[in-house]
Amino acid sequence: MRRTLQHPARLVPLAFLGAVVVGTLLMMLPAARVEPGATPFVTALFTATSAVCVTGLAVVDTATYWTGFGQVLLTVLTQIGGFGIMAMATLLALLVSQRLGLRSRLMAQAEDSSLLLGDVRRVLGRIALTMATFELAITVVVGARFWLAYDYPIGKATWYGLFHAVQAFNNAGFALFSDSLVGFVDDPWICVPLAIGVIAGGIGFPVLFELYREIGTPSKWSTHTRLTVFGGIVLLIFGFVSLLGLEWDNPGTLGPLGVGEKILAAFFQDTMTRSGGFNTVDVGAFHTESLALSTALMFIGGGSASTAGGIKLTTFFLLAYVILAELRGEPDVTIGKRRIAESTQRQAMTVALLGVGLVATGTFALLEATTGVSFEDALFEVTSAFATVGLSTGITPGLPHAGQLILVVLMFIGRVGTIAVGSAIALNTQRRLYRYAEERPIVG
Repeated sequence: MRRTLQHPARLVPLAFLGAVVVGTLLMMLPAARVEPGATPFVTALFTATSAVCVTGLAVVDTATYWTGFGQVLLTVLTQIGGFGIMAMATLLALLVSQRLGLRSRLMAQAEDSSLLLGDVRRVLGRIALTMATFELAITVVVGARFWLAYDYPIGKATWYGLFHAVQAFNNAGFALFSDSLVGFVDDPWICVPLAIGVIAGGIGFPVLFELYREIGTPSKWSTHTRLTVFGGIVLLIFGFVSLLGLEWDNPGTLGPLGVGEKILAAFFQDTMTRSGGFNTVDVGAFHTESLALSTALMFIGGGSASTAGGIKLTTFFLLAYVILAELRGEPDVTIGKRRIAESTQRQAMTVALLGVGLVATGTFALLEATTGVSFEDALFEVTSAFATVGLSTGITPGLPHAGQLILVVLMFIGRVGTIAVGSAIALNTQRRLYRYAEERPIVG
């Protein structure tokens, strides 16, 4: 047990498992449910896992099923999950990159070492301050909009603003409306702040902190920050333009909207595929091509050490550079004026292939456990669970318990798996003092 708790690659899954267990027990309390009696175990487990893993998938209507106490529990679990993800992932990333000093570098070699207390406090304090700042700003704007434009009482408006601000920055996606945010499809004062919160939470604390220090000097940005920022912008523009074109005349989504409303809805929905989980149009009415595009964007996800899921932007674009170098016949993979270590390339390949394997296995299992579910809907739902996005075509509430438990496992593995696997690979690197004879199998 001592060795397990001291190794970060083992500590992360245990910490999130503990939070899920406690959250499940709390969600089962009769006080958390509107109807009399305790919440069924599978419903409580699914909801707690979705909250702690900041996914946002739901098997019941959040607005009508849970009491005020239950909704507060959702908020707290989401905040704990989001903070835990950013804190643990950031500390692991700094640990692996050897940026916390000699004491921390020794931890990568010996399991009984520990981070300097001052380093941990400083990092956690900055993360907490960053989260609080963004969530407070979003709460003020969205809450004021509910109060001034929709005549909500100031207390209710503040609560609705806070709830959705926490969900946005933590990239969860639970909403206090039965149709998510469909009723606000044309309201930029609701959609834009929440989209900004999703983007900020999905960038990752290391990038946010570096941007804060070097926002005016991109030439000083690290390779990680460049990949995250520029790669995120590229995918955001690509997804927005593609979704706008594909859904422009779809009567079930963007078709009935005006030009400005279509642009806002396409931008918002494209942003949500990065792990946001809200929706202002009916995702289940998407064209097949739009579902495929959204599935791909969800699988890629957001930035490392962020509240977003997926295989991460750096993994995707690093592999793109690996392919480009191979096609050019270059001996090294270079980004800008930096050569990427072969170990990092292998880590990216491992994370990506494990992600593909999990999604493929999950889709097959979901199709086996259910009847009447199409392949594209199953693939979309599985990818949404693995990438902790929370978007749904509407099939999740109707799935049998076996199907819902498959999604629970995928949400948990997708949330902690890539962090744990990535750190385990990086922290357990062993160098042989010899090399075997080289052989080149035929590839392709």
